[in-house]
Amino acid sequence: MSWLGKFLGGAFGFMLGGPLGAILGASVGHQFDIGMIRLDALETLRPGDQHRVQMAFFTATFSVMGHIAKADGKVSPEEISLANRIMDQMSISGEMRTAAVNLFQQGKSPDFPLEGVLAQFYTECHRRTDLIRMFLEIQIQEALADGSIDSKEERLLLHICGQLRVSQFDYERLKARVQAQQRFYSRDYQYQDQGQYRQQRQQPYQREQSSLQDAYEVLGLNKSASDEDVKKAYRRLMSQNHPDKLVAKGLPEVMMKLAKEKTQKITKAYETIQQARKK
Repeated sequence: MSWLGKFLGGAFGFMLGGPLGAILGASVGHQFDIGMIRLDALETLRPGDQHRVQMAFFTATFSVMGHIAKADGKVSPEEISLANRIMDQMSISGEMRTAAVNLFQQGKSPDFPLEGVLAQFYTECHRRTDLIRMFLEIQIQEALADGSIDSKEERLLLHICGQLRVSQFDYERLKARVQAQQRFYSRDYQYQDQGQYRQQRQQPYQREQSSLQDAYEVLGLNKSASDEDVKKAYRRLMSQNHPDKLVAKGLPEVMMKLAKEKTQKITKAYETIQQARKK
C-alpha cells in the first residue's frame, strides 16, 4: 500500500485531476496526513506515471462497480457482498477501505460522471490493455454477483467497453471466460432460488466432463484444440496476468493478490486439461 500511504491526502484529487480526481478527493477527504506529500511529487506525476495509473485504476474500479450495481435500479445484497469480498481479497482495511466504500457509494449516485470517468481512465491507462481487461473482468463479476446479467447491466457493460475501445466480440469472450471461471471454481455447489447452496447431484463422470469443459473455456479454447494451442493459450494468459507485470504497468499493489489468485486458477484449469489428455 506504499503508493497510497505516500500520496493519499487532501491534495490527492488535485494530483490526479479531472473526474477521477474529483470523486477520489471527495472519497478520501482529509483522512491522510497531507504533510507526507512533497510538493515536488505533485509536480512530477504526469499521465502514464505508475502511481498516477494506480490512483486511476483504484478510483475507477470501485466507483464503476457501484454504478453497475445500481444499473437495474437497486443494489442487491449479493452485489454489496461481492464488493466487500474483493476488498477482503485485497486485504483493504482502515482508511483505504473507507475510501473504497465511499467510491462505491459515489458510483451509485444518479449524477455519477461515468463518461468522464471512463474517458480519463482510458487516457491514464495509456494503452495498457492488460489493466483495462482486468478492470472489465471485475465489472463483469459485479454484474454477475446476483447470478445473472440483466438487460440493463448488459447495455451498461457494452457501453463501458465501447468507451474503453473494447469490441463486443472481445467483451463476449471475456464474459464467457469469467462465467467459466466461476463455474470451474465452484462446480461442487449449485445456487438455489432461496439463496442457499447445496452440493450438486451429478454423477462423477458428468461432473468431470462439466469441469473439463469449463477448464477449456477458462483458457479460451475448446476440446478440439491441439496440445500446442493449449500450451500457447496458457502461457499467454499467464503473461497477461502476471502480478509483477501488472503492478509495473500501474495495477495498485493491493490488487496484486487478486492477480496472484487468477494465475493460480489459470494454472489449475491448465492442469485439469493436461491430466484429462493423459488418460
